[in-house]
Order: sequence, then C-alpha cells, then structure tokens
Amino acid sequence: MAFLEVNGRTLAYRLLGGEALPLLVLGHPLGMNQSVWDDLLPRLLPRYRILTWDLPGHGASESLVPGGDISPQQLASDVLALVDHAGGGRFHYVGTSIGGVIGQLLIEQHAERLLSVTLTNTGAVIGNSELWTTRARRVREEGLAAMSGEIVPRWFAGASFDANPALKAGWQTAMGRGDAESYAQLCEMLGRSDFRGRLSAASEVKVQLLAGSEDLATPPESLQALAEECAGASVEVLDQVGHVPSVEAPERMASWLLDSLSVELGDVGARGVAYELGLTTRQQVLSEEHVERSTRNANSLDAPFQQMITRLAWGELWSNDDLTRRERSMITTGMLAALGREELTLHLKTAQRIGLSEAELRQVLMHVAVYAGVPAANHAFALARDLGWGETGTG
Repeated sequence: MAFLEVNGRTLAYRLLGGEALPLLVLGHPLGMNQSVWDDLLPRLLPRYRILTWDLPGHGASESLVPGGDISPQQLASDVLALVDHAGGGRFHYVGTSIGGVIGQLLIEQHAERLLSVTLTNTGAVIGNSELWTTRARRVREEGLAAMSGEIVPRWFAGASFDANPALKAGWQTAMGRGDAESYAQLCEMLGRSDFRGRLSAASEVKVQLLAGSEDLATPPESLQALAEECAGASVEVLDQVGHVPSVEAPERMASWLLDSLSVELGDVGARGVAYELGLTTRQQVLSEEHVERSTRNANSLDAPFQQMITRLAWGELWSNDDLTRRERSMITTGMLAALGREELTLHLKTAQRIGLSEAELRQVLMHVAVYAGVPAANHAFALARDLGWGETGTG
C-alpha cells in the first residue's frame, strides 16, 4: 500500500502491474475498503494495471474534516489525481455503489479520459435524501460499530452468508473501524446526488452495468433505470448475488469483466482494425513519448509504413486478448534476440514496462541460446545488462 496527498487529504492506494498494461481503476462501496477487489486481482493482473484506493475515512485513507461538504466532483478529482500520479492517460473504471456514483460523475464531466466505465450495484439516484440524512445522523450519534450490525446484512445475499458464516462478523469489524464523520458526510452526499438527465456523454464511452439479483440497496430495476440514462447500456444480472459481487462472486465477476472489457476487434479479416485502436495500444506499450517521436520523425517515405505497423502489429496483434501483453513481450523479445534485429533494445525496454521479471527474461534468452544459438543469446544478455537488467556483484 502507498499514500498520496490529494486535495489536502492523504489517500491510501495500491498500483499493481506493469506500466505498459491498460490502467483499470476500481472504486469500492460505502463502508468497505479497497480489499473488496482482492479476489479479482489474480484474474485481472495479467491483462491490466490495477489502481485501487480507499475512500476518505475508509481503510487507511485520511478522514474528512467535520462540517465539510464532500461532493462527487471531489471524489472524482481524487481518482484523476491518482491516475495522473500513475502516469496519466485514458483508463478503464469500475465502481460499485458509491464507486458507481463516482463513475457517473466521470462520465458526465471527464468522458475524454475514459476507455470504458463499468457501474455495478448503483443507480442514477440511490435511495432518497431523507433516508441518507437519517443514516448520517444515526452514525454520528451511535457510531459505525453499532450501526454495522444493521447495515452489513443488507450487503450480501443469504446464500453468501450460508457459504461463509464469518462474512457478516468480518465486515462488521471492518466497517466499525472506519471514521463515522466521513461515512456520515458521504451519506449526505448520496442524498444530494441525482444523475438523471446528466449522462448524455455515456454515448461517447463504452458503458456496461452489473446488478445482483438479491441486492436490496440497488436492485436490478435501479440498474435498468440507469441503463436508460446511459444510452441504453446493457445490464448483466448475477443470480444469487447481493450488493458486492466482487466479494460474493469474484470468479463470476472477473470472468464477466474480462469479457466485457476485451477489445472488440470485429471481423479482422474483412475490415481490419481501426488505426486509433492500434495507436492507443502502441502508446500504452511503448510509451506516448516513443510513439510521438517515431511519428514526428517519419517522412513521405516511411509515414505509410508507420501507419501500417500501427494497424497490423499494434492493432491486430498486440490489441488481441488471446495472449496477454506479457506473453507477447516474451515472444517478441525471444524472436528479435534470435534474429539479431535492432528493435531488440526497444523491446527489452518494453519488457521492463510490462513488468517481466528478471527470471522470465533470463529464461527467454536461455531458450534463444538453445534454439537459435549462443552468440545470439550472448548479444541479447549484453544489451539487457546495458539497460539495467540484473544485479551487479552476483557473478
């Protein structure tokens, strides 16, 4: 876990995965913390760089000052600051409950930053102002620990408690450790939040919606109403799941996310891949600076070639999800080492950006030695050492 000061508050966050992977930001529900995503990480990390964070007064993030007036805009500003700290650019966003409210604000005001938005167990309006005002008052008077026994059972389907009897007590403990004032202010914010008629920009962003069949707080009907606000986005309903699918059904949620977030290449053989898709992937893998430099240096002779490799290599190959970018990096590095091509240096740098370990690179180059020759591998090892791979003094 790491910390960053944003808008005068210290936020706790995690940034996991290689920097050359598409960034996926995950926003947790009210009263919980970023650990709700832990069971999805093994499935998501091979394909995405993951950013999670704790809401104010939740987990390890600093609490809100009493008497404040937090807004969705401020919470979205927290997200964008964390994204910029991670390198900036466009990103995928997934938010559950209040995390979905943040996602709606991002759609409304920052659609240009988004690759996609997934809103789960949320709504354009959640409950009503009287409900949230009452809860805020009670939390301030009674404390989160006392209220948790009433609130936590509403998060999960009965089948989830049957499968894991400790689920209720565990999340009551976690909720009870949060800051009551921060929770109360976020309740009041939800009472003021109404995104009806404000999400026209959803037509410019890939939006998908997820509901739980047993969700008492935001039932499937809430997501269906939100779909109408989001240009008719499709709604998936997970059976026997309540308000927090990442905890109750992590395997099902991860599989659905991987399918819904995968790049839509269409009928590649008939139409080819759009240049913009290849350009985005090329920038993510090689860095925007490298791609900008290559484009700037192109002239009338090789500009069409640059466009061709952007569509073919980066659009149709590197954008395809049948292999992870980590796997493609190992394949490409091994082939370039075996052939002795000058782009080996570039792809050794790419392997670092993607997050290949020293052991993985070593095995790639040792395969080159066996199947393509020791001199080729020796040259590749030398280039890798020059780029900072390996530790000195271990020979």
